[in-house]
Amino acid sequence: MAFYKTLLLFFLVAACAAFDAMAQLSPDYYSSTCPKAESIVRAGVAEAMKNETRNGASLLRMHFHDCFVQGCDGSILLDDNATFVGEKTAVPNINSIRGYFIIDDIKDSLESACPGVVSCADIVALAARDSVVLMGGPNWEVDLGRRDSLTASKDLANKSIPPPSSDLKALTTSFSVQGLSFKDMVVLSGAHTIGFSRCTSFRGHIYGDSKIDPLYANSLKKICPIKGNDDVLASLDFPNPHRFDNSYYTNLIHKKGLLHSDQVLFDDNSADSLVQSYANTPPLFFKDFADAIVKMSNIKPLTGKQGEVRKNCRKTN
Repeated sequence: MAFYKTLLLFFLVAACAAFDAMAQLSPDYYSSTCPKAESIVRAGVAEAMKNETRNGASLLRMHFHDCFVQGCDGSILLDDNATFVGEKTAVPNINSIRGYFIIDDIKDSLESACPGVVSCADIVALAARDSVVLMGGPNWEVDLGRRDSLTASKDLANKSIPPPSSDLKALTTSFSVQGLSFKDMVVLSGAHTIGFSRCTSFRGHIYGDSKIDPLYANSLKKICPIKGNDDVLASLDFPNPHRFDNSYYTNLIHKKGLLHSDQVLFDDNSADSLVQSYANTPPLFFKDFADAIVKMSNIKPLTGKQGEVRKNCRKTN
């Protein structure tokens, strides 16, 4: 009984913290101080995706990796300095997270329009939303008013972001620690409907797992041998990595998940029914994804006098 009382208290505290955070954030936060903030971010994302469509998926991934380490505070953008080693060289981020220069360009535009007003953390959150919309996905209202962290943590990044080798239990735990539910985990994994992954991330799945379509595995083995070609890319969502849709879930049903951590979502377990629902009902996936990413975007934001608004997203003021 004591265990369940403690567990209940934990969830009540987490829920109250999430409510407090959302109460301090607002979609109208910059309406008077920088009314063109959202349009400036959207234009920057559109230009980046015009140069390379893949940038959209990169910006969405950046938001996820930022929020899972210290909360959604822009810590992922900080370069190493004399007081800490940043998150950019953590295992989940190095050779994986892209788009830092895009955030730099957007920040420069915002500093010209309204100096010292829009945080880097809010830019990352807005850029993720705009990327999804521009790739055909759902729209959602972004709560704004996050402030930027003064620190970053390579160690925490290594511990908090689930690797592509994760099983269902590990994924569930990683999301639960962030206050996200099992359903949130399954639907946010649908972000893998866009983008690419390196051979090093899916090699173990195509050579070591039985729950994968043999023809699909063989096609991947042609570009990703047991040794070598580590940086060769494969689309997370075969065959269209540039369109935000529900085909990720259809692929899982046909055992064509690129990563081990993808395919475990459809493996005769408790996630199967959700995967089938999202595969059969695209509007449901879009709605639930938007709801879940709003929830994720509100993980432990810095507000009020916490943190700062950086002038340069790569370093503290």
